[in-house]
Amino acid sequence: MSTQTAEVFFALLALVAVVGAVGLVVARVMASRSAAAASVVDTVAGPGLAFAAVVAATCMAGSLYFSEVADFIPCTLCWYQRIAMYPLAVMLAIAAARQDRAVRFYAVPLATIGAAISTYHYVIEWVPEAETGVCSTTIPCSVQWFDPIFGFVSLPFMAFCGFILIISLVTLRPQETVT
Repeated sequence: MSTQTAEVFFALLALVAVVGAVGLVVARVMASRSAAAASVVDTVAGPGLAFAAVVAATCMAGSLYFSEVADFIPCTLCWYQRIAMYPLAVMLAIAAARQDRAVRFYAVPLATIGAAISTYHYVIEWVPEAETGVCSTTIPCSVQWFDPIFGFVSLPFMAFCGFILIISLVTLRPQETVT
């Protein structure tokens, strides 16, 4: 697979992730008023931990591809995002195997920190003046390794989408259906 193909593939996955996260939030809000929305929540809640584990593993695989195959050198903020994402892949796989919904108490704070770092990193890419000295001068966090896919999807945006979908999935619980 070429690097450009991987960029488009992971960008599309990120967009699917953010649409999925928004869709789950809307379904959760509507679940108390709509049997259809409650059904969507119930359907996704069952395998939600497994889906979250797949999302985290895919994010991890994508970051490893871009650094180890495409030779994109991770900046400081990229490393911080990885520090948040990589344990999630293992933690969520174990939780999915054990059907341990209590993992949300550990996964949500970690994913929230990762999402916050991703947001800051994304801002720095578009407004380099916003950088506060966290990043190295040799590998600045404002560098975009490729032209943003669809004009706005970059690596930190992809990570953000993964973190947001993980949060949406691990906090999902079956709803009471409306009669």
